[in-house]
Amino acid sequence: MSATDDPSSLPSSSSPSPPPPTAGTNASLTPRPGHLYVVATPIGNLADMTGRARAILSAVDLIACEDTRTTGALLSRLALPHRRLAAYHDHNETEAAEHLAAQLAAGKSVAVVSDAGTPALSDPGFRIVRACRRRGLPVVPVPGACALTAVISAAGLPTNGFLFAGFLPPKTAARTAFLEKYRDFEYTLALYESCHRIGAFVDEITATLGPARVLCVAKEVTKLHETFLTGPADDVRARLAKTSLKGEFTLLIAPADFVL
Repeated sequence: MSATDDPSSLPSSSSPSPPPPTAGTNASLTPRPGHLYVVATPIGNLADMTGRARAILSAVDLIACEDTRTTGALLSRLALPHRRLAAYHDHNETEAAEHLAAQLAAGKSVAVVSDAGTPALSDPGFRIVRACRRRGLPVVPVPGACALTAVISAAGLPTNGFLFAGFLPPKTAARTAFLEKYRDFEYTLALYESCHRIGAFVDEITATLGPARVLCVAKEVTKLHETFLTGPADDVRARLAKTSLKGEFTLLIAPADFVL
């Protein structure tokens, strides 16, 4: 998820951050030449950084990241050694992906991270992974925090299946068309939305799908002010109007026949 989750806003620990684990007999903790590592980073709580992610980021030749300042600050907060950082974001992703793939082909180990969460889920990452697959280069996931799965696991809406559509277009007509298309979808709909549009989007859901449609709107997940608003659309709408609209939001829409 594209982050306003700047590491400077993340909860800090009262105790020093432990050093990354040593490789020992666990070969997965040592980056291998010519391998791309897709590394998840915390979406809020720094303690959610896995030991494997810490080890990989401490030893790869290069870290490709959305914002070198954000990732540099995260490495500092986690007391990890600073590696070489390369900008890899929405505005240079196509060109940077080919450049990074060439470095991987030459034997470099590379980690790709987003500002927060799991790369390639509504964040840069897809193109470098595709470039590696086209060249037959190994891609290794290093899983961890993800706003989507965190919210689905704790929302109380059906989890037997879901459709993740990321960020919808900003225009009302396009969002309404999406809601109409999936009005009778049998699984939960999962979306991301910004603080600038979340209020209007919940209004549109209420008007299009009805005030009784069950929603979950979550914000600041894993952070100090984590908030889940779950219930009928009209109720969520009223509660959201009294809530600080800071950060980015994950929104779930239950199937039409679901009752909380």
